[in-house]
Order: sequence, then structure tokens, then C-alpha cells
Amino acid sequence: MMKRSLLLVIFAGILLPAMAQKKKEKEKEPERPQLNDSALLTLVQKRTFEYFWSFGHPVSGLAPERTRTPEVVTTGGSGFGVMAILVGIERGFITREQGLERLLKIVNFLSKAESYHGIWPHWMDGATGKTIPFSRKDDGADLVETSFMFQGLLAVRQYFNNDVPKEREIRGKINRLWNEAEWNWFTRDGQDVLYWHWSPNNGWSMNHQLRGWNECLITYVLAASSTNYAISPRVYHQGYAVNSVFKNNREYFGIKLPLGNEYGGPLFFTHYSFLGLDPRGLKDRYADYWEQNRNHTLINRQYCINNPKQFKGYSADCWGLTASDNHQGYSAHSPTNDLGVITPTGALSAFPYTPEYSMQALKYFYNKVGDRLWGVYGFYDAFNETKDWFDNQYLAIDEGPIVVMIENYRSGLLWRLFMSCPEIQAGLGKLGFTSPAIPQ
Repeated sequence: MMKRSLLLVIFAGILLPAMAQKKKEKEKEPERPQLNDSALLTLVQKRTFEYFWSFGHPVSGLAPERTRTPEVVTTGGSGFGVMAILVGIERGFITREQGLERLLKIVNFLSKAESYHGIWPHWMDGATGKTIPFSRKDDGADLVETSFMFQGLLAVRQYFNNDVPKEREIRGKINRLWNEAEWNWFTRDGQDVLYWHWSPNNGWSMNHQLRGWNECLITYVLAASSTNYAISPRVYHQGYAVNSVFKNNREYFGIKLPLGNEYGGPLFFTHYSFLGLDPRGLKDRYADYWEQNRNHTLINRQYCINNPKQFKGYSADCWGLTASDNHQGYSAHSPTNDLGVITPTGALSAFPYTPEYSMQALKYFYNKVGDRLWGVYGFYDAFNETKDWFDNQYLAIDEGPIVVMIENYRSGLLWRLFMSCPEIQAGLGKLGFTSPAIPQ
């Protein structure tokens, strides 16, 4: 009896305080309140927006590449981030004045940061603006990352349209950056194709031509829209649209895919160019881009439902194969490169195309996967239930499309802003595009 009493004393003196401390720590964890659909969308947008707002670099205001590298800022992810800041203003997460101040900081920094013929590198030091090499020879201009930034900056220019000093200032500074970008220089001495990289140390040695179908449509649209350094339509038609994987016109699961790789490739092809480009009614001689993006999304989802490799978790509620972290490193996941990794941005950035199915996925990520996937900046980058692996990082280039594409689904804000640019309307027309957003 005495021995049992002694055990109880030990339990009370050691285990109970430990349990109480554990309970106290658990109470500190952010709760995941049960919300209606609209409130849940707002919560996801707000949490994800905070990556660009609270985690933005203190000197430049730009977005770090990922949470583990706070000093390395990314040009493309920051382009998505400036669009997310506009969403933050519209949703009341911050004031118009706060957003304008942050965006002026970003534009001022970009004006002084290293660039090459007006084109920024993939990565920069967030404090100095010096180029950080992406790879050994990729230590100069990155035309695609820069196009993601200009997609955002032009939307910012259109948003701040009041005739007051600071709004005039940001418009003027964005116009200077836009007018100095030498898009046609990246045809490499007048070829009928754009090149992704150029380096003052390595020249054109990366030798990466931009041929479609992929995330680079926005690059060609911007290059054709430039006021001072535009490419000719021939560069688009003979460069981007001439490739063995450009046209598809096959069916997968009974769903027609006009363009692209087998099964469509990773879902970011349907996101990055279309944060600003409005695919609704957007057509050229090659495709109806609403059909292209929606059908690509439906094929990706149906592949996950069929789940030929029998990965744990895949279902009508859990889908979305795109580029992200994984249990081995990083990869562009797709039906032809399926490692069992689901990336929330794949389904969530598809809200305009598949709102009902994207909401199913959102609720699965939020309610079922829960705390293993949900943190201070919304959903972590990726997870693999088969391997019991859950990422603990955020990536700017995956975070931004969640905020922006949910907003495009809800209000069309970024589509409306970007498509209102006179230069973009003219550039699209020059390339042979039609759209309800282009005045007749």
C-alpha cells in the first residue's frame, strides 16, 4: 500500500506537471476554427498573405525564396507577392496607405538592384540587391522571373490610379522600370525565339530557349507589349508556339487537352501566367485558354482519383500535382512524375477553374490533414501521406498564387487590373489574341 502511495506521489509530482505543461503548450497553438466557405477562403488568403507582409524582407520588402532562407529574395515570387498585397488592401487586411508604402519600398529597391538590360536575376540579396547565383552559370538576368514581377507591377500601377503625390510617384517609377526592360535583346541577336538567361560572366551559355507549352506565355505577352523594346509577333509564333510538346489535342479520361505535355504537366502551367492574364474568353489560333486551363486541372484531379500508383490519401478530396518540395528535395510533380506528393497550391490556385473541387480539397487540407499542414502562413508547401512526410516550409512562388487566384475567383481583381493595361491590350492584339477584355 505504501509503495502504491509512493507511486501516486511520484506521478502527481512529476507526470501531472508535465501533462499540464503539455496542455498549456497545446493551448498556445493557433486554433483552426470551423468556418463557412466564404470565411474559410478569407482566412486562407489572410494567412497566406502574411508570408509576403510579415515575412517580407525588412530592407527590400521583397519576398524571401522560402522560410529557411530569409535573406535570399526571389524576383518571381515577389511579383506574385505584390499582387497579394493588393488583395490584402481590398480584403481589409491592411490599409491602402500601408500597402502603398510597402510597394514603394519594393519599387525603390528594384530601381537600384542589379539588373541586366533591365532584367533582374532569379535571386537577390534582400539587403543589397546584389545577384545571388541560382546555379553556377545562372548568375545574371532571368527573363521569366522578371516577367512574373512585371505582371505584378503593372497590376500595381493600374490599382494606384488616384491623382495624389505618392500614387503618381509609384506609377511613374513602375513606368520607368517597365520602359527600361529590353525584352527584344533576349532574342539573342535577332533570333525568332526568346532566351531565358543571360549573364555578364557566362553570356548565353545557359542556352535555354523559351518554347511552349509551359509557364512562359506571360513572358511573350509582356515582350510583345513593351513600349520601347517589343518583340515581333514572329518571335511568338516561330519561337514559343513551335515545339514538339506545344500542341496536344488528345484526350485523357475523356477530357480534351488542346496544348502541352502528356496529361498536361504540373499545374503551375495554369497558374503563373494567369495571375494577371484573364483566361476567360482568351483565345488565339492555338487554343481557348479557359478550356486549356480548366481541362488541364480536371485531368490532373482525375489522375489523382484514379491513383494508379495507390498512394495514400489521393482522392476526389485530395489532389493537386505541381512543382514543390517533396520528401527527397524538390520536383515538378505531375501525372508523369508522381511521387505521392500533394501540393496545396495545385488545387487552391485552381479555384477559378474548378471552384467546387478546389473547395473540397481546401476542406480536406484544413479539416483532415489539419495541424500537420496548417501553420502561421497558411498551408505548408507539400505533404506525402504514404511516406508520412509533411513539409515545414513555405515557398513564395507557391504561396502567391493561392492568394491571387482565390481572389480572381472571388472578384476578378487582378485579372481586371492587368487586362486594363493599354500596352497589354495592344500586345495581345498584335499576337492575334482575342478577349472580352480587349476593346474592339
